Amino acid sequence: MVGCLILVNVPTALCLSPAPTVYVAGDGSGDFNCDGKDDHVQINQALKFVADNSEYTTVHLKGPFTYVIDDTLLIGSNTILEGDSTAVIKLDNNAGWVVMKPMIQQMSSSGNNNIVIRGFEVNGNHDGNSEEDGDGYYNIMYLLHCNNVEVYNMYMHDGHGDGLRIKYSENVKFYDNTIYKLGHDGLFAIQCQNVEAWNNKITCRTNSGLRVWNSNHIKLHDNLIDSFYHWSAGGPGIQVEKSAGTMDDIEIYNNTIHNTYGPGIWLFNYDTSATKDQGKNIHIYHNILYSTGTNPSITWVGGILGSGFHDTLIENNVFDSSYHVAIVSMCPERYSPDYSSEYTTIAHNNIIVNTQKRTKYPSGTGYGIMNYLPATHSFDISYNCLYNNSAGYYKNCTSKADLHIRPLFVDQENHDYHLQSRGGTWNGKTWVKYKVSSPCIDSGYSSSDYSKEPEDNGNRINIGRYGNTIYASKSKH
Repeated sequence: MVGCLILVNVPTALCLSPAPTVYVAGDGSGDFNCDGKDDHVQINQALKFVADNSEYTTVHLKGPFTYVIDDTLLIGSNTILEGDSTAVIKLDNNAGWVVMKPMIQQMSSSGNNNIVIRGFEVNGNHDGNSEEDGDGYYNIMYLLHCNNVEVYNMYMHDGHGDGLRIKYSENVKFYDNTIYKLGHDGLFAIQCQNVEAWNNKITCRTNSGLRVWNSNHIKLHDNLIDSFYHWSAGGPGIQVEKSAGTMDDIEIYNNTIHNTYGPGIWLFNYDTSATKDQGKNIHIYHNILYSTGTNPSITWVGGILGSGFHDTLIENNVFDSSYHVAIVSMCPERYSPDYSSEYTTIAHNNIIVNTQKRTKYPSGTGYGIMNYLPATHSFDISYNCLYNNSAGYYKNCTSKADLHIRPLFVDQENHDYHLQSRGGTWNGKTWVKYKVSSPCIDSGYSSSDYSKEPEDNGNRINIGRYGNTIYASKSKH
């Protein structure tokens, strides 16, 4: 035993589990053992051991146990921090940390690479700490200069800050996480490259579910995002913002965003000195947005709200019951940059129904598509379907060729936005034939790709969420 205590840096001499995993436990069965108080000490010992011994790769937190920490956990390169689903990291009561001190951070100030965090629960102990939400306190993870980062299968909840805040990093993957009532963003990527976030279930407390700032080569897809309805609830489901650099490769697709306090998706470029080539070609497609923009205290709500990005392509989405407007060019009054360039937004093959007036200053709201910035922003609108929007179809913009007719969804009340078809509609298990066919079938933009639609596809894309997918309703003919 004396040898085990002395030779702490020689794996072959330690009384530890064999490589590559060391175990942390709360019942005495681990290689490092905690007692529910100041557990950061033992977890950091385990993380340092893995960092110092290349044969080891993994620190595993055993459950069921709640590990209470009162200092930051430091993770090194080539390290996996994982745990049982019943293992919980919890911030101590009244921690009193300085701003931007996170619960988990990279070990080196110059950055660490090849980091994986997976499989356990983090309780940010919101009610046990009195700091303001969104002011930089108690971010669950804050990583800087870290490449090849994966965060997945985590349950992060009840915090004052971000889930994963990451800056100056590349190759970031954030997936299969459940995020509930954090105090800022679920994922906040700042000046990062190659970021992908998918299959996350996020309920926002204040700010956004997913947010990227001055970052590029981004894919945000297949996420389910909503908001906790409370006076303190805040921003959009997805937020894309630019103040410097280039953002010209961003895709947002296959997400379901609903009941957000702010807009469903917010695009904002306040770098008025930048060229249009530095902020362009955002592609937003195959998303479902319903009941977005519920905040009664702000005007900048809606489905997709944007300004300062050029050639944004918004296609094959469904907007149902957006507050204020489904697609809009505007920026919040508190920013109001003086744009000198001219920006175009393209809207094709979308279905926009039941837009309702916003709560604050409702007069003049309730349109399908609207432009508050006609001097510098314009729309290219065609082959959408707009129906039953409370104020009308368009304001300060016009359409080249749209349908204004009921789209005949399968079950709009329960948010099934497949199109009814006599030829066959996918119900999740099989093809079902209806007595009527939606006018949106085979009615989309003639140049849009329809090759993924099943036969008979009418040789033309369907309007709506499932156009040019394997779940597109079959031809009505």
